[in-house]
Amino acid sequence: MGFDHTILVQAAPTLAETAFMLELAERTPSVAGVVGWLDLLDPDHLLHYERFSRHPKYAGFRLMIPSGEEALSPAFIDALRQYEKLDVPVDLLLVSDQLDTLAALMEQVPNLRGVINHLAKPRIAEGIVEPWRAQMSRLARYPRLYCKLSGLVTEADHASWKPEHFTAYIGHVLHEFGPDRVMFGSDWPVALQAATYKEVVELLHNALPPGWDTAKLFGLNAKEFYKR
Repeated sequence: MGFDHTILVQAAPTLAETAFMLELAERTPSVAGVVGWLDLLDPDHLLHYERFSRHPKYAGFRLMIPSGEEALSPAFIDALRQYEKLDVPVDLLLVSDQLDTLAALMEQVPNLRGVINHLAKPRIAEGIVEPWRAQMSRLARYPRLYCKLSGLVTEADHASWKPEHFTAYIGHVLHEFGPDRVMFGSDWPVALQAATYKEVVELLHNALPPGWDTAKLFGLNAKEFYKR
C-alpha cells in the first residue's frame, strides 16, 4: 500500500500554492513532480508558466474548467493551444455536467496532453451512468487524453458506499481508455472524508479485470504522462 514516488497536484487556485509545492518538492525526494495552477484568462499566464517550468520538478498544471462561455472563449482556446504546442501535461478538473464542454475544447486542441481528473465526477451516489458513459467514450477517442482513477469515494455516499457502487464507472474507463491511458490518483487528503488511503487503493485493485497491468496503472502511466 506504500509508494516510491508521488506527484503533488494543486488544490488552491493560487500561484502561491504552486510556489509552495515546488519548495516542498526540493526537500522531499519522494516527490517526483508538481502539478501547479494557472489561470489561462490571465494575460500573464505564459510568463508564470515559464517561471515555474524552470524548476526541475515542475510537471505541468491543473486546469479548472470554467463554467459558462468562458471555457470556449477565443482567449481561453488560444491559450490552451499554446500549451498543446509545448506538449505540457495538463490535468483537467471538471464535473460530469461539463463533459460536453470538454469535448468541444478537445475539438480545438486534439493533441493536448491531458488527463481527466476524478473520472469527471460522475453521479455515483445516485447511480446515474448516462450520459456520462457515452461522453467518456467520445473523449477516449483522443489518443493523447488520459483518465485518472481518483476521487471516487467522495462522489458516493460517504457513510455507506460499497465496492459494487463503482464497478460500472471503473470498468467503463478501463475499457475505453485501455491499459496505457489510465492512472491511479489517491485524492489524498480529500478522500479521507469517505475512506482511508488503504481502502481507496483496495477498492481499485479489487475492481480490476484479471491480468490488468497494475504497474502501469499505479505508476508507469503517470511517469510517462508527466515525463518523469
